[in-house]
Amino acid sequence: MAMENQINPASFMNLLLDAICLVDADGRFVFVSGACEQIFGYTPEEMQGRKMVEFIHPADLPRTLQAASQIMAGQPNPHFENRYLRKNGEIVHIMWSARWSESMQMRVAVARDVTERKQAEAMQTALFAISEAAHSAENLQALYVHIHQIIAGLLPAQHFVVALQEPASQQLQICYPQPAPAGIGSLGLQMLASAQPLLWQCGQQGGQDEPGLQSWLGAPLRSQSGVMGALILKSHDPLLHYTPRHQALLEYVSAQVATAIERKQLYQRLQQMARYDALTGLPNRALLNERLGEALARARRNDDTLALLYLDLDNFKQVNDSLGHSAGDQLLQIAAQRLSQCVRDTDLVARIGGDEFVVLLESHAQPEQAERLAQRIQQAFAVPVELAGQRVPAWVSIGMAHYPQHGSSEQQLLTHADSMMYRHKKQRRDGQLATPAAS
Repeated sequence: MAMENQINPASFMNLLLDAICLVDADGRFVFVSGACEQIFGYTPEEMQGRKMVEFIHPADLPRTLQAASQIMAGQPNPHFENRYLRKNGEIVHIMWSARWSESMQMRVAVARDVTERKQAEAMQTALFAISEAAHSAENLQALYVHIHQIIAGLLPAQHFVVALQEPASQQLQICYPQPAPAGIGSLGLQMLASAQPLLWQCGQQGGQDEPGLQSWLGAPLRSQSGVMGALILKSHDPLLHYTPRHQALLEYVSAQVATAIERKQLYQRLQQMARYDALTGLPNRALLNERLGEALARARRNDDTLALLYLDLDNFKQVNDSLGHSAGDQLLQIAAQRLSQCVRDTDLVARIGGDEFVVLLESHAQPEQAERLAQRIQQAFAVPVELAGQRVPAWVSIGMAHYPQHGSSEQQLLTHADSMMYRHKKQRRDGQLATPAAS
């Protein structure tokens, strides 16, 4: 019995790995056990007498207050989770088991640090999400947006930058976002040169939207061939500056990000090869058929019109035979440039094979509009080109087709425009005035 009288319950509570907390009706800590310093970074003396809301992560405050009200109303909660801010600014995830003591008029709670478990779960979720984004994102810019959202769920990221090294020029290119925050370029070059992560803070006063401490965090993007770029984060939230733990998290996910970017780059290169002409960079026949099918569907749905121009270079064979294939390739590239300069941004210019090109005009494309474009193209091609030291004519024959007058399908329109183009070519060959005609 003498030994039992010497037992001090508080000394045993201080040995527990979980923190015991008593919070009064006003939300103030009345008592916290010794484990609170390991969990929250504050000594019991620093927490006692202060309000619970002073330590809670701002984003979790509303639901924490709601849970506290329910507990005080007599609903115990054995598994409530929220985030607190440690004394050093780090975020700690807490799982609470709490109930209200009517006799003491206090909330009695046990706090357990579950940060490592939450981070492990978040990391697995993030890695899976990055992998999924590499498959689902429409293009690289969409992938960067997805990655930004994913990493912002792990780390403070008011600014998130993807910088990649151009293989040809070896220059650093800021790929996301545009424009990039000031100073990002030099930090990216520093990381490329050192191939090491970056953790840097400055206390300089920022602009109107960036008060207080600015914190920077970066991780190299490593591919099988070396460092391909960098991820750079910037935070100017005085409560959420970067720590070595954040650095380790970013380094861990950066490998998955690099893989996702490489995969999307490869996919886009394959798409480019499958849908674009390698010589001129214009859409090829496959992409033309796809876009023409979509345009016809819109025209049918909206009771609209569209037009096709089918073009052929009159002297391409002569150039190939007399000046060589290199000169013929150059003539095709010049033709592609001239055509692209004649059309609107909404029009499509495609090379469908050999020296044949097609222009697709959408959105209320009336015959008069197509005629004006054909005349503009003829004027552009009336200027000779310099090939192999010679001035060579660059005549072009043009045929037109209009939806719905000359067909309701892709093949019908292309066939009609092709037929009109050959009629135009024959007129030129016979010495007649050759103006494109649609009928």
